[in-house]
Amino acid sequence: MTVMKTARRNFVAHKGRMALSAIAVLLSVAFVCGTLVFTDTMNTTFDKLFAVTSSDVTVSPKQPDAGKAPGDSGKPEVLAGPVVERVSKIEGVKSAEGGVISAAVTVVGAKNENLGSDGGAPTLAGNWTENELKSMKITSGRAPRGPTEVMIDADTAKKHHLALGDDIRTIAVTGDNRAKISGIASFTVTNPGATVVYFDTATAQQLLLGAPGAFTHVNVTAKDGIGDEQLKQNIAKAVGADTYKLQTAKEAADANRKSVGSFLNVMKYAMLGFALIAFLVGIFLIFNTFSMLVAQRTREIGLMRAIGADRKQINRSVLVEAFLLGVVGSVLGVGAGVGLAVGLMKLMGQMGMDLSTDDLTVAWTTPAVGLFLGILVTVVSAYIPGRRAGKVSPMAALREAGTPGDKRAGRIRAAFGLVLTGLGGAALYLASAADKATQGSMWLGLGVVMTLIGFIVIGPFLAGIVVRVLSAPVLRPFGSVGRLAERNALRNPRRTGATAAALMIGLALVACLSVVGSSMVASATAELDKSVGADYIINSPSGQPVVPQAEQAMRAAANLDHVTAYREIPVKITAPDGSSADDGLGATDPTYAKDIRRTMTAGEHAAAYGPNAMSVGSLYAAEHHLRLGDELTVAFNGGKTAKLRIAAITSDEGNLDKGMKYISTAVAEANLPADRLPRPFMLLATAKSGQADNAYEGVKAALAQYPQYKVLNQADYKQVLRDQVGQLLNIVYGLLALAIIVAVLGVVNTLALSVVERTREIGLMRAIGLSRRQLRRMIRLESVVIALYGALLGLGLGMGWGATAQRLLALEGLKVLEIPWPTILGVFAGSALVGLFAALVPAFRAGRMNVLNAIATD
Repeated sequence: MTVMKTARRNFVAHKGRMALSAIAVLLSVAFVCGTLVFTDTMNTTFDKLFAVTSSDVTVSPKQPDAGKAPGDSGKPEVLAGPVVERVSKIEGVKSAEGGVISAAVTVVGAKNENLGSDGGAPTLAGNWTENELKSMKITSGRAPRGPTEVMIDADTAKKHHLALGDDIRTIAVTGDNRAKISGIASFTVTNPGATVVYFDTATAQQLLLGAPGAFTHVNVTAKDGIGDEQLKQNIAKAVGADTYKLQTAKEAADANRKSVGSFLNVMKYAMLGFALIAFLVGIFLIFNTFSMLVAQRTREIGLMRAIGADRKQINRSVLVEAFLLGVVGSVLGVGAGVGLAVGLMKLMGQMGMDLSTDDLTVAWTTPAVGLFLGILVTVVSAYIPGRRAGKVSPMAALREAGTPGDKRAGRIRAAFGLVLTGLGGAALYLASAADKATQGSMWLGLGVVMTLIGFIVIGPFLAGIVVRVLSAPVLRPFGSVGRLAERNALRNPRRTGATAAALMIGLALVACLSVVGSSMVASATAELDKSVGADYIINSPSGQPVVPQAEQAMRAAANLDHVTAYREIPVKITAPDGSSADDGLGATDPTYAKDIRRTMTAGEHAAAYGPNAMSVGSLYAAEHHLRLGDELTVAFNGGKTAKLRIAAITSDEGNLDKGMKYISTAVAEANLPADRLPRPFMLLATAKSGQADNAYEGVKAALAQYPQYKVLNQADYKQVLRDQVGQLLNIVYGLLALAIIVAVLGVVNTLALSVVERTREIGLMRAIGLSRRQLRRMIRLESVVIALYGALLGLGLGMGWGATAQRLLALEGLKVLEIPWPTILGVFAGSALVGLFAALVPAFRAGRMNVLNAIATD
């Protein structure tokens, strides 16, 4: 009980000094709990949606076996024969209703704006059925009747200011349909961001399927007293389970939940990864806090030892303080996490995914995980300071507080850190020299972990060297104040190293990802300059195939020399040695040989586009001992099996499409039925000589009616690459900002506790003439040099990681290493500003000290 009382009194007495550590715990726990609440809420939202939209039993086309699926023709698979009539007569069926649904559509408003999303949530078109009433209700107007009417969901109508009578154009591979809005339907559950349009059944069949009388699925409702499983068995006996895919409501919901859950899990674990990085950084803050508190209470602990407290009691006292800190920070963090989840839901709403707070889900595991992690990390962080406190002898009551630690232990630590760093460097070297990316990635992961731990361990040793080097240009110009700041930073290298390590971790990741991102963009643009001869690239950011009418408009554009359509055909290839594998062929027009400049190992690129000819990559050719003239057996999914002659072997050295095999569009058409031929997902175009500017404007005008496609010249394409990588990096930087904020709190806490520790010293310095302004400058300079030290280590370490990762990417064709010096230098300079910011409050408090009271401090 005495230990508990002492711990509680110390915690309350030093609550101000522990506040920043509590905030670090709070932020980290809030990020974990916010992530869990947010993803659980998304799961709840989708679960409710899937539960109400699934009929008792759904009949849909049988899915092909893995590897045998046909390419994307832009039209969904349809049911064979009059299935609706057959199913409606089966025992136990109350009703059977044919449904049509397609996601391969684009919905365009009167101002030619795309009403859907360029990515993320889908655009869905279908027929209005009784089953839709489970999740939708008509809130304005009426259901569509005939091809000139369409109904749209209320969320899309609100977002784009649509009303009854407004014109809407729906674009599908079977043609365009113009119609007026006859009704607006609202979701009775949360709409996760989809744009939904409804037609009458006949229009949906013609527009979306190109097949009157066809359906994509049948919604079956059971009679009273008939269970879903029994109904499914009845249907299977009548129509054949091998012919159709049959799912109960639960099975359909589970399948949909699984497909969405895989995406949500990736997002959840990625966000939790950044939260754990923040926890790691927080360990240094808490460790420093308790180390300094123990050092400042050396005499107090010595007195406790002198009056009978044993080592275990002292150690336990410190750990109880840490436990209390963890409890307070974690409880507040759980509450903040719920608030963070609500904020993320509002943010997703602005991005088009509506998430209602009515579905806010806080599972009991969420606060349990938050409390467990927060308390565990806090107690573990305080363990070493607690052990040090237990080792304080009764004689310490006669010494000054904050006596420096064991120098011999420091030398052992430095040696251990050097060994770890050396081993990590060796692992990074092996990663950069690897021949295979999988092998190299293992060495890279090991090298990253070992060098990070090595730098953390060796930090105090490096502080004595690096801080002196940094002091020359940063501190020495400020004269005696700068020298005092330097000595303060070097006074306790272990503390300086731990404080800087927290900042080092976040900035190392920033530098690494910056190098990788810049290298990816530089490599892709270099490859574009080297290999792409086409002037324009046309595709859809959301991955929509190019509809025939858009392709025709493109080919009719003025001032173009040629247009090349690029398809991907799923096939199974059997080599002469008997080995076979599922693969994909690039099917293009013969002009592709002009649009893409490829280095050839054997033959001419253009020869691959002849009758019954194809090209293969050099690695595939070497693996199967293939030469020009050899034949491969190619089974086209959904089509014929053909013998194709190898007419060209392309070099895989340094190419981004390494391993790709090519045939002509004519060969694909000869071996696939017209309704199985995939639509192109990209068009390439080349202007006539001297007509580049006119052709560019002509192409954009030709595709103006198809806003789902982007027309990019090579400069545009490079900019899109930069923007895409930049957006991804900005998201990552935003998530890493939490760790950096915690690191800044660590600098603030270290300085604040350091000021308290040096209260008497500061009073004496003020007494002999140091002004308040000079005192504040000294503390600010100390903070700046610590921040710059952490930044220098982090940026150097991160650039090493990034350069090694780029060597692995070079195996996949990304050969250019580019160091983003503006970013690196900007982060380094920003670290100085971070140091200045972190020192504001400690410097202000130091400047306000009463000189006489400070001198009298024991």
